[in-house]
Amino acid sequence: MQHPPLAPVAEIYDLAVVGGGINGVGIAADAAGRGLSVYLCEQGDLAQHTSSASSKLVHGGLRYLEHYELRLVREALAEREVLLNMAPHIVAPLRFILPYRPHLRPAWMIRTGLFLYDHLGRRERLAPSRRLRFGADSPLKTEITQGFEYSDCWVDDARLVVLNAMCAREHGAHIHTRTRCVSARHSKGLWHLHLERGDGSRYSLRARALVNAAGPWVTDFLRESLRQRPAHAIRLVQGSHLIVPRLYDGGHAYILQNDDRRIVFVIPYLEQFSLIGTTDREYRGDPAQVTVTEDEIQYLLAVVNRHFKRQLQAEDIRHRYAGVRPLCDDESSDPSAITRDYTLVLNAEGHEPPLLSVFGGKLTTYRKLAEAALAELAPWFARMKPAWTHDARLPGGEDMSTPRDLTEALCTGAPWLPEALARRWAHSYGSRSWRLLHGLHVLADLGEHFGSGLYAREVDYLIAVEWALSVEDILWRRSKLGLFLDAQGRARLDDYLQRQTPERLPLFAAPDAATLRQA
Repeated sequence: MQHPPLAPVAEIYDLAVVGGGINGVGIAADAAGRGLSVYLCEQGDLAQHTSSASSKLVHGGLRYLEHYELRLVREALAEREVLLNMAPHIVAPLRFILPYRPHLRPAWMIRTGLFLYDHLGRRERLAPSRRLRFGADSPLKTEITQGFEYSDCWVDDARLVVLNAMCAREHGAHIHTRTRCVSARHSKGLWHLHLERGDGSRYSLRARALVNAAGPWVTDFLRESLRQRPAHAIRLVQGSHLIVPRLYDGGHAYILQNDDRRIVFVIPYLEQFSLIGTTDREYRGDPAQVTVTEDEIQYLLAVVNRHFKRQLQAEDIRHRYAGVRPLCDDESSDPSAITRDYTLVLNAEGHEPPLLSVFGGKLTTYRKLAEAALAELAPWFARMKPAWTHDARLPGGEDMSTPRDLTEALCTGAPWLPEALARRWAHSYGSRSWRLLHGLHVLADLGEHFGSGLYAREVDYLIAVEWALSVEDILWRRSKLGLFLDAQGRARLDDYLQRQTPERLPLFAAPDAATLRQA
């Protein structure tokens, strides 16, 4: 698949952002919505690395309380409610069960932590914590008779990134994937960026401010592209996850305590699976080449097998993934104890244009990080509008209440649409699902079927609207169908992508959902 036609390059942008992970797109969306002209480049696909390799949670960080990170926990707890409102199609409440293991943490400590968790941040739609007793029907081992339950949220991490990129574009930002910032120099009050596209072609642009949101490459970008010495060191901490057939019934998750005082989540995933993770292991290689190690596999399986009646083997693993978290080095010897808080470093001496570098951070607090970043840059943009994202909706979150209600509406508006497909679209695209259906009348109008409910119509939408170019982009980051589509279907999809061209793509700009439903 070739790149779509390039958006025109402004003579001078207000803000250039390097990095298409959650922090980069969050800053781009916030800035564009405040009236700044924004350019963002990402060397690979959106969310290709850290931001799609998370535990897929919007959470306050219960274990961060043990490290006294009360500000971070308070901010993250409040953001759960904000994100539930911003993206009700990809963010959902999730109850967590914490089995009680008296030799690891005393009950009073857990109760105190959960009391703080219930009251540190705003909680409107999330139920409070409570104590539990387990019966014979529990999937946990019989010696585990008590536990606790509390609330957090699940999120489709890669889609959260894509939706923020769409939001930025819809406010005028130019988003360029497969585009690397080779170098940047400042001269006469402006940044001059030299960029290279995936096809090897190069071009330049100028910007009044530069944001380094390169994630695991934040210090590499400073040293190699900017020829500057980083103000902070980062430590790359590898987090690995396993996906296995569903371990238990019910829509709740488990948070398991281990003897090393770390915790492991077991989370319902795509209805048929359980997601297990994560590890905390210092990583020193290329962030793009990180893979799950055998030691990590055995670690995660051992933690789960110490808690559940059903015993897992390596043969049960259906998929595995790993990513590295670029955490600001606080000189802690234990990778799991390194702060998940973010640090913003602003360089702007004399008449030099500002450079803002982002160190650390976590998925849950990306929106607050973006607000903080724009507050740092505000002195250079006197006409910048005020903060706005707190009450905004991300693309697809408009004109919808819940994915269940939207699924019913889609099936009513298009009776020929399979319910399972309507449900998946509602959870992925929200109210933008109506755009995929616009002008269609029968199932055959969806075009070629690659298997597992993936049709050409959806593929075209992902190419035209969501920057997808490869099989991996579509199956693992946009649709999560990589666990379902067989080798033959993947080959046919790859062939389709090779044949597709930007000129053949349909237009997906459409009336609002209410008009489409009437049509």
